[in-house]
Formats: sequence, C-alpha cells, structure tokens
Amino acid sequence: MAAAGQRFRTALTGGPMSVRGFRLLLAGQFSSTVGDYCYAVALPWLILSGDGGPVLLGTVLACYGIPRVVTIPLGGMVADRIGGRRVMLMTDLVRAAAVGILAVLASAGTPTLGQLAPIAVVLGACSGMFIPASYTLLPALLRKEDLGRGNALSTMVNQVGGLLGPTAGGALVAAFDAGPALTVDAASFLVSALVLSRIRTDADAPEHDGPDATAEAPARKVSFPELLRHGRLLHVVLVVALVCNLAFNGTIEVALPELAHQGMGATGYGILLTCLSLGGLAGSLVAARSRPVQSPAYLFATLAVVMGIALAAVPYAGGLAGAAVCVCVYALASGWQNIVVVTMLQVWAPSALIGRVMSLVMLAVMGTFPVSVAVAGFGVRHLGAAPFFPVAGGAIALTVLGALTQRVFREHRADTEYAPPLPAPAGVPAARSTHPGQDNSQESPR
Repeated sequence: MAAAGQRFRTALTGGPMSVRGFRLLLAGQFSSTVGDYCYAVALPWLILSGDGGPVLLGTVLACYGIPRVVTIPLGGMVADRIGGRRVMLMTDLVRAAAVGILAVLASAGTPTLGQLAPIAVVLGACSGMFIPASYTLLPALLRKEDLGRGNALSTMVNQVGGLLGPTAGGALVAAFDAGPALTVDAASFLVSALVLSRIRTDADAPEHDGPDATAEAPARKVSFPELLRHGRLLHVVLVVALVCNLAFNGTIEVALPELAHQGMGATGYGILLTCLSLGGLAGSLVAARSRPVQSPAYLFATLAVVMGIALAAVPYAGGLAGAAVCVCVYALASGWQNIVVVTMLQVWAPSALIGRVMSLVMLAVMGTFPVSVAVAGFGVRHLGAAPFFPVAGGAIALTVLGALTQRVFREHRADTEYAPPLPAPAGVPAARSTHPGQDNSQESPR
C-alpha cells in the first residue's frame, strides 16, 4: 500500500505535473470541456424548443462546422507565427463573448437564424483556429521525454470533462432552461483564458529556460513547403489518418446506431456510447502509466490490429454485453494509439512548424467525416449493419500494417527529429544525416 501511495504521489507531482504551466493548462482544459458539453446540450434544446425544429438546428450546426474545418490551416499557421498560447487565449475570449451574447438572446426567447448563424460562424472559426494551436502548447511547456505522459494526462482531463459535462448541462437545462447552461459555457471560456494568461512558454520571452533551452539551434531553418516535400513520415501518417477515420466515423455514427436499433434498443445504444467514452479514458490512463517505447511504429501497428479485431467482432460477440466489451477494447486501443502518434509528431516536427503539421493531421481526421458517413449510409443500406464492422475493422488494421512497409515509419525512433536534406554539389547525391536522433527524410521506402 505504501508503494502504491508513493507511486500515486509521484504521478501527481513528478514528470509533467511538476511543471506549473502544465497544471494550469489541465485546469483550464477541464473547465472549457465541461462548458463545451453544457453548450452541446443547451443549443439543440434551445432551438428545438422553438419553431425552427431540426431544419434550423441542422443549418446552425452547418454554420459552425464549415468554418471550423476551413480555419484549421489558418490556426496552425498563426500559432506557428505568434505562439499557440496567444491563439488559444484570443479565441477563448472571442468565444466567451459570442456565447455570452447567445445566453442573453436565449433568455429573451428562441433566437432566429439571423441571430444564431453569425454566432455559430464565429464559434466554428475560433474552434478551428484553437485546435491546431492547442497541440503546440505542450511541446513548449514540457521536455520531449515527458510529452507522451503529458498528452495522456491532457486527454484524460478532456475525457473526464466529457463524462461530467453532459450530465451538468442536462441538469442545468432541465432546471433553468438553456440560458444558464450557456452562461456556464461562456464563463468556462473566461476561466480558460485566465489560465492561459498565467502560463508562460518559450514563445513569450527572448531568453528562456524552457524544456529545450539547452538544445542546439538547427543549422538551417526548415520551411513548411520543404517539410511537405521531404517529410515522408508525415506523408505516411496523413494517409493512415485519412483511411482510418474514413472507416471509423461512418461505422460509429451510422452502422453502430443501426445495429443497436435492430436488437439492442436505445438503452443499449447509450451503453455502447458510454463504453466508447470509458474505453478512451482507459486508453489514456494506460498511456500515462506506460513506459516510453523506442519504436512507436510497432506499438502503433499492434494497437491498430487490436482495434481492427475488436471493431470487426462487435456484431458477432453475443449481443449487448459482448458488443460493449468489443467497443470498450476498441476505444482503449484507439485512445492509446492517438497519444502515440500525436507525441511522435510533436517530437519529430520542427518546433516552428508544429501548428501547421497538426493542422494537416486534423484536416485529415475531421475532413473525412462527411464522406465517411455518406459512404457508411450507402454501405449499411446495401450490406446491412453487421457486415460493415469487419470491413471497417479490416481497413484500419491493414492500413496501419501497410504503413510498416514504409521504412521511414518502420524504423522511426521515439526521439527522432526531422533533419533537412543537406545540399550537395552538382552531380553528387545529397548527403544524409547519420545522427541517431534525426530523420533521413529523403530515404525511399523499401
């Protein structure tokens, strides 16, 4: 018991948790996540309680979703130029004002489309800019060896907020209507902005003693177009993200509810979604407690195989109980895998380009959603819900196993950083870096 208590105290005070800025960030994330879910409950309730109905709700959500996707590249670019913390702070302040206005409108009745649409556009644009910027903050706060655990703890806080937020939002809406729940969301953005204003990173001072203060400056600044041309690891990750999210989104959003509707009922569907959340939380916990691996590609591929098998087995596992176990296993492996790949890219990418690198990955993740659900709707209609799961599971497993055929992915090490190709005299092949912590980014796959 004493040893377990000591490990627990070490987890709370050592590693990433020893960094004040990281602790502040977790507090802000939790507040913002709870507020987001209060908003997610309050907005549909507000609209559906009026005369607009589902058509108005769909229109407003489209006004939010389209700007969010469009502004993701802009968020990455601006974060790389002025610092992710500043982008996060500014977008939180704007969102606090926008949701505050919506709360005032809600207190006077159901807002019209003319009132809701501009607010939704502002919120969507700010969210799109915030997402890639948020991935630049941890590398500015933590040492590279602490990034994996830091990402896991950050994800866990968001997931706990995701479990508590809907309940809090539902209780507020049930007791006081939508206005107070929206007010809580606006306040949560202010709390997050206050926390961010108290965090200091490398980008905030010309001379700093941050996590990489002792690292040698790169011999030559790497441009983003150059990274896009020569960064083969990024190419592999983008392809994997595209295919895996094409398979996942449609399966969870279309095939899973159809499967539940056929024999598990609404309660069963709710249980499956809860297992999805709990499994993701468990995956983050496992990632936080696991030791760093030197070959993340093989861990990534192993988790993908587990994900593929678990997803394929959902309809054939013996009813609700078996399906719930499979969904939980899938979510655990997926949550762990996401942390592995995010940490890998944060270490590999040049610090001045992390925002733009992550914006590309987020585009691959989020931009596939409309195509995925449309394809899934067609596939489930013609194949049925059950056969869709092994097709999707097989696509996920085979895509990541295929990535192992690429040498730059297969031989990638946890501490590998991108190294620009060295210029060579005319007629002489370009020299390659032999440093063990750098990436031979021009190496052709074998």
